Amino acid sequence: MTRWEPGAAERLQEAALDLFATRGFEQTTATEIAQAVGLTERTFFRHFSDKREVLFHGQHLFTQAFLDGVQAAPPDASPMEIVASALRSATSSFPDERRPHSRSRQAVIDQNPALQERERHKLASLAAAIADALRARGVDDLAATLAAESGVTVFKVAFIRWLREDERRSLTDLAEDVLRELLALARDPS
Repeated sequence: MTRWEPGAAERLQEAALDLFATRGFEQTTATEIAQAVGLTERTFFRHFSDKREVLFHGQHLFTQAFLDGVQAAPPDASPMEIVASALRSATSSFPDERRPHSRSRQAVIDQNPALQERERHKLASLAAAIADALRARGVDDLAATLAAESGVTVFKVAFIRWLREDERRSLTDLAEDVLRELLALARDPS
């Protein structure tokens, strides 16, 4: 094993992503991930409860970015204006330099039904947290639920577009475009 170096969790995440992409998620063990960066399996489990968590580590930061946006919205903002603020806050934490990593991560998730389910659970938990934050601001239950679910859907659609190889716009710009389209559809009388 090599001498201690800082950034073990990040190095483990990068190694795991590389191994998942080349060998497959199911075929890669926590021991192999740790060994790829000169660490022990024990060190791996100090940072992650299992190998799935390598892909989902930091969810609390992801959720907090949305909640920070809810808090930053003006007191008189409508539920959808609050959601727009949450989307701006969260998408700003996805700089373009992160796009290749996000593409690789999503490719691994797309190949594994259990990881897809974990991703859906993450987004459902996010919608619940946003709805709770909206209710705490005085938004009624139905409006809070609809706005939060809509916001998560907007994020998901924008994120998928952001991952496309030919896409150059920022995730923030894409989320604004998707939200604008959703609002236009909701106003359409037909």
